[in-house]
Amino acid sequence: MKSSKQNWKTKLHDIIYEADTPAGKLFDVILLIAIIASIILVMLESIKSFDENFHDFLNISEWIITILFSLEYMARVITVKKPFKYIFSFYGIIDLLSTIPKYISLLFGGIHALAALRALRLLRIFRILKLARYLGASNLLVSALKSSRAKISVFLFAVLILCIIFGTLMYLIEGEASGFSSIPISVYWCIVTLTTVGFGDIAPVTPLGQLIAAIIMILGYGIIAVPTGIVSAEYTAQNKSETPPKKDKIHLNTKSCSNCSVENHKDSAEFCYNCGHNLFDA
Repeated sequence: MKSSKQNWKTKLHDIIYEADTPAGKLFDVILLIAIIASIILVMLESIKSFDENFHDFLNISEWIITILFSLEYMARVITVKKPFKYIFSFYGIIDLLSTIPKYISLLFGGIHALAALRALRLLRIFRILKLARYLGASNLLVSALKSSRAKISVFLFAVLILCIIFGTLMYLIEGEASGFSSIPISVYWCIVTLTTVGFGDIAPVTPLGQLIAAIIMILGYGIIAVPTGIVSAEYTAQNKSETPPKKDKIHLNTKSCSNCSVENHKDSAEFCYNCGHNLFDA
């Protein structure tokens, strides 16, 4: 009976936490599609004309996705031996924050718009595509052109997440009276402000909104400096100090320890390098 219980927990753990198996890849891809669909639903719901015509469809779809995310969150908790380590981890907190807004909206209307925070869950794409190991190791990249392309993509992805979060906040704070009539319009304003273009067609009027706008403007100047100066100089220094990769370089996989949740184990590893737990025993 015990072995049967361990067996299903092991299989479920492999599907949820690992992207090397076909089932794990399929699960992660479906999860990413669901996250993107949920973000789009929340944005469309903030458009009054669209919400008036498709309110029931949007609400039911959002509830279905929220319930699926809730089941996924519970499955992640029960398939690890130290659930609190996952719960208080970066991804654990993000998973929880992206699930509860819809439930809170039953008590406080409008809070469900914060479900746009689910955009942060798209960070899992780095684990699925195994890009995380290359972000800090430019010596593994084939050419300088490909290296620049990957770093710029990550940079733009981070900027997009910031725009979605700040745009959602401005929509909640300012509202339609100030021109922030929907989340897409608010995100548009955030992009215009963050890039220091400043068309001036929309402007915050509340003190809190103006404070956030000031922060976004300052971040805009910092964002300009990052790719053109600080990061470029740092990457140049790293490239000079890097040693050529060995012919017998070690490949890492996405195997996640069910005991301590540590990843990046060697392909041939049977035990966790962090806690010594058997990687094939849940």
